[in-house]
Amino acid sequence: MKTNPGHDLSGIRYQGGRDHSASSLAIAVSKWNNEVTGALLKGALSTLKAAGVATQNIQVVEVPGTFELHTAANMLLAAQGYIDAVICLGCVVQGETRHFDFICEASAQGIKDVSLKFNRPVIFGVLTPDNQQQALDRAGGKFGNKGEEAAVAALEMIDLQQSL
Repeated sequence: MKTNPGHDLSGIRYQGGRDHSASSLAIAVSKWNNEVTGALLKGALSTLKAAGVATQNIQVVEVPGTFELHTAANMLLAAQGYIDAVICLGCVVQGETRHFDFICEASAQGIKDVSLKFNRPVIFGVLTPDNQQQALDRAGGKFGNKGEEAAVAALEMIDLQQSL
């Protein structure tokens, strides 16, 4: 993994070595700020496929915004027979009001709560930048793609759960 002071973690790759051809994952992605979230989704999908996850074992659902991610994760885990992990992808850009704080706090808590409720990895792949350029820098720009990082986290957590 390469490191530098600019927080570029684009060198992160899944190195667990486990067979994920039968792993089942879902990705909940926000439609809001699609330029960013679409790039996060693309990064997550490419990482999962590179790790051997079969395309038919990846379910993608779109939700209106970041606030709805944890509800979608809850619905997916409750409705599906078995999902190894859910990756939540979104982006909330700081604005002039406290709306940012409310959405970020509720989303983080909600994603954590769903993970604990179902005892499954539910990955927080939500960008919380100060501006649009910072978001783009983290969605395939100069600081890598946080969607890729979220997928690596999901794979590593699946590995952990299967090893216990």
